[in-house]
Amino acid sequence: MGVVSRSWDGGVNAGKDPAELRHALGVPIMPASLERALTHRSFAYENDNPPTNERLEFLGDSVLGLVVTDTLYRGYPSLPEGQLAKLRAAVVQMGALAEVARELNLGGYVRLGRGEQVTGGRNKPSILADTLEAVIGAVYIDCGLPEASALVHRLFDPVIARSARLGAGLDWKTSLQELTAVKMLGVPDYQVEESGPDHQKSFRATVRVGGRVLGSGVGRTKKAAEQQAAEVAWRAITADSARDDLTPGSPGDPGSPEGPGGPDDPGDGDGTDPNRES
Repeated sequence: MGVVSRSWDGGVNAGKDPAELRHALGVPIMPASLERALTHRSFAYENDNPPTNERLEFLGDSVLGLVVTDTLYRGYPSLPEGQLAKLRAAVVQMGALAEVARELNLGGYVRLGRGEQVTGGRNKPSILADTLEAVIGAVYIDCGLPEASALVHRLFDPVIARSARLGAGLDWKTSLQELTAVKMLGVPDYQVEESGPDHQKSFRATVRVGGRVLGSGVGRTKKAAEQQAAEVAWRAITADSARDDLTPGSPGDPGSPEGPGGPDDPGDGDGTDPNRES
């Protein structure tokens, strides 16, 4: 006989009230549909096999892919097909979905079996990503494509914008390596420390460039921690470069000959353009 779950009431599956998630999503999804989207197969095996979220996950994956693809096609008209494909892959990959799910605290709502709970299932990237896709699928079924598309935009437009800023490899480590090569700063060097029990390890990474620690990051995987450290370092180097561009006499300095207001500025000092016909 399966374990009798007390669902979200503080018992076996002491998760958060899904009504809170429904409010956070901002869509009129039916409670029964949301419950199914949050039901992992490990819970079903222990509780007389109610419907799981796997079919909704299959559907949500396609809805997510369609909306993201359409957004990229329309928003980046100059990108070739190959780069669009890489960008889409970066947006819909498991790690990106898991981070979006964590922002929603989705793990706190998932119905899991005992085994998954004790091994940190609420934080597993695969479970978080699959559950998010299932929620998107359920929204599509209950509310239609316009509502599902609007939800995907709210959740993933920031992910698309971040990914579009990255280099050809579409990850921060590649982008940092490209930036340090262009500026001849040396090859980034990563150091990683791990802590915590096997089922819930945490990793802390630091990255040095030219002997200087320029970034650090924490993640549930070594890769995630290194990516976060690389992002911090990339932003630090970029910010330093921007400040250098604004030093006196530099091209970005408003008072420099090449900057706005300098001798090469087309204005004549009274706010007018001498080349413009009156």
